[in-house]
Amino acid sequence: MAASLLDLPELRGLHGPASGLVRLPPGVDVPLTPRVRQLIDTREFRRLARISQLGLVSLVYPAANHTRHEHSLGVYLNAIAYLQSLATDERFAAVVRPQDAQLLLAAALLHDIGHWPFCHPIEDIRLAGVPEHELFANSFLLEGEVADVLRDDWGVNPRDVVATLSGKPTDRRGRLLQSLLSGPIDIDKADYLVRDSLHAGVPYGQHFDRSRLVRSLCLNQAGDGLAITQKGKTAAEMMVFARYVMFSEVYWHHAVRSATAMLQRAFYLLHRGLDLDALFRLTEEPFVRTLTEAAADGPAAELLDGLFGPSRRLYKRLTQYSLFETPELYGRLARRPYPWLVRCAEEFAGLLSHALSRVVAPHEVLFDAPPVGLEVEFDIEVRDSPRGPARRLGEISPMARSLAREQFDDYVKRVRVFVHPRLADDARNLTSTAGLIHEAADRVG
Repeated sequence: MAASLLDLPELRGLHGPASGLVRLPPGVDVPLTPRVRQLIDTREFRRLARISQLGLVSLVYPAANHTRHEHSLGVYLNAIAYLQSLATDERFAAVVRPQDAQLLLAAALLHDIGHWPFCHPIEDIRLAGVPEHELFANSFLLEGEVADVLRDDWGVNPRDVVATLSGKPTDRRGRLLQSLLSGPIDIDKADYLVRDSLHAGVPYGQHFDRSRLVRSLCLNQAGDGLAITQKGKTAAEMMVFARYVMFSEVYWHHAVRSATAMLQRAFYLLHRGLDLDALFRLTEEPFVRTLTEAAADGPAAELLDGLFGPSRRLYKRLTQYSLFETPELYGRLARRPYPWLVRCAEEFAGLLSHALSRVVAPHEVLFDAPPVGLEVEFDIEVRDSPRGPARRLGEISPMARSLAREQFDDYVKRVRVFVHPRLADDARNLTSTAGLIHEAADRVG
């Protein structure tokens, strides 16, 4: 059975002759079999070449302009590497058949097919009518060219891809495949940490031994998810640290969060008048153009112009709070529903108007807080050998326990208050900012 897995043309192509190769940073070759070419040449997949992976991060890290197309190919390459490593594990080969492995390869290529521009910031505010991107992907997967290629060239039922990407499997095989796509050490994280770090020009996401981690892969005790052997422990610890620092220094960098807060407020102001289904099918340039046209000369226009106009004009950080430094204020604002945060920011704008003796428009104050949803907890079984006893990484690694289980969301994701640049200097001279925030929160209730 293991040999059958290794006979898949995509796995043979990694180290042998393939019908073609494509080169990705940082200088790695991705094997392209005819059926892979058929899939990535579809209109729906090509759309990802015009959707940036990190969106607004490029306003702070100018080289971070890579696309979800590039990332998807990287995740597919990781799927090949994971399957090659696990194919020699008798327990894995007994559960995952060749047809399951090719389903995983197709799902790896298509895992981001439902993303629209600036998807995660928009999803985070959880507005009515905004679907999860995994569910939005269904319209791309179940009909049209992608569905035809899956059936005709891959022999894969499109509904099986949907179930693998967004379903809640009850059988062991389904849970195992899903853990490769979405789990503590999944093929997605193993790509985006390195790729985002590379393009942002920072070292933080590249300093874990991905090859050693892949070689250490095995199954957990239950046989329905990934685990690692002891030889991969240090690589897993470094991956925990890489993820922590990438969130701290890139994804939740204060200027990135200023841009994110500006986009979220603009979208919130506009979304009821938009055809969201049509909007989310657009690539980045027409997406921004549609928002800008909808904003006309309203308050959202100033926010969007600061992000996408001829001059970069981000809102300035007035103050910030963390769970460990200012737990009371952090607790009042973190993980609140987004409409509540908007009302609180508007109340604060009114109080700020009085304190500064000048008009502060409601959209000139933005409250940015950790969203309701938490990140995936990074804890995984570590086994002395593929069949040996298992312990959780958090039990044997103080660093992993601290960064992955106890502090990650609460420390990396701070509460921040941003204001229009014209207000920043005067507002920073106030000594009553915390009191005004408390008062605004009291008013909203």
